[in-house]
Amino acid sequence: MHVTESPIPESSLLFSYVQVGGHYTDCFACVTRKDVDLCQYISAFYTQPLFRCERLVLRLFARVPSSDADVAALADGRADTFAVWRVVSRTDDELLMQDKSGRTMSWLQVAEGQLRFGSVVVPVPGRGGKPTLGPVFQSLLGAHQLYSRALLAGAVRKLRVG
Repeated sequence: MHVTESPIPESSLLFSYVQVGGHYTDCFACVTRKDVDLCQYISAFYTQPLFRCERLVLRLFARVPSSDADVAALADGRADTFAVWRVVSRTDDELLMQDKSGRTMSWLQVAEGQLRFGSVVVPVPGRGGKPTLGPVFQSLLGAHQLYSRALLAGAVRKLRVG
């Protein structure tokens, strides 16, 4: 299994954010050996061990609990919210969610024999009104990219398709 940084597909829900000045966007991809549908991918992504740790942190520090039943409801389209996120848009093969602050978005896609995971960070007005991601995000960018790769790899391992 090999996770690579990948261009954001022009036809994707995430692509419109590439066009917006000041936004940070990324996309990581992994080729799969067998077909996976979006429901399976969502379930594996949000129930893998690494993301379970994130869910625990959200429960303890943000006081936003989530369960595997919540993941199942999100995966099969019965819920439009999960932990600190709300669904912005969904298609048969993509899910785009935004956190409560409005500053970050997460994107999952199954397409062309690949699983993809991407992010958006929305800038805030900086000095002189120029959009900025801020020093905190800038300092955490490397860790964010490493964590994103690890999350995608964990989902692929859980699905046993890599």
